[in-house]
Amino acid sequence: MNIHLEHLVKLSNINKEIDSFEPRIEKVKSEINIILNKKEELSKNSMEIEDGIKNAQLDIQKNELHLEGLSSKLEDISKKHKVIKTEKELKALNLEEDIAKEQITHANEEIEKLDRLKENRAEELKEIAKEIAKLDEDIKKIEDSVNDELKTIENERKSVFDRKEKLISTMDQKIIMYYEKIRRWAENTTVVPLRLVASGNNFIAACGGCFLKLNNKTFDAIKKGDEIITCPHCGRILYYDPPKEES
Repeated sequence: MNIHLEHLVKLSNINKEIDSFEPRIEKVKSEINIILNKKEELSKNSMEIEDGIKNAQLDIQKNELHLEGLSSKLEDISKKHKVIKTEKELKALNLEEDIAKEQITHANEEIEKLDRLKENRAEELKEIAKEIAKLDEDIKKIEDSVNDELKTIENERKSVFDRKEKLISTMDQKIIMYYEKIRRWAENTTVVPLRLVASGNNFIAACGGCFLKLNNKTFDAIKKGDEIITCPHCGRILYYDPPKEES
């Protein structure tokens, strides 16, 4: 295998290592993220409940103002009773009084209902506060271990990046540009090994990226490893890895 192809294989493997760190980081963070998401959801529910309590209090104040108005109205009706002159006036006044009393009853019932709602919501807030406090304890317990794991992964990643920089510094820049051009669409399958598929008593050579059959001429050139060969079907860079393929 020529030195340029050997460098490309190494670079490809290093890039795979680099890309493998992100899933590891996400896995480490997942446990604490679950707790943080739950805490965020509880905090959101708590804010909604607090808004509900505020709205209930506003409705209570509206009903209390309404009661004040109805109370004044009953006082006026009581005064009118002293000066009524006809049966018709009496009936109209009694009807007005009955309606005002019904409205007072309804307003008082509404205030009682809203007070109960506030009490229930206040209890819900207490329970949510307890849950959030428990989650904070859980976060503290695992935070240190998570940070330690992330630090270890970050050190490993830095080491791999250093290896990559060291390798790139020894490579031909045109080869790197050629590699990066393919990698834009092929990603971590930019450089792939030749695949040998059994067919009767023989083997058929195929691209390790698109898995399409290669002709004998292309196979021989890849096997020699004297130059950089790309798949005629997909354009990926191919190399021959005898121990892996022949096994």
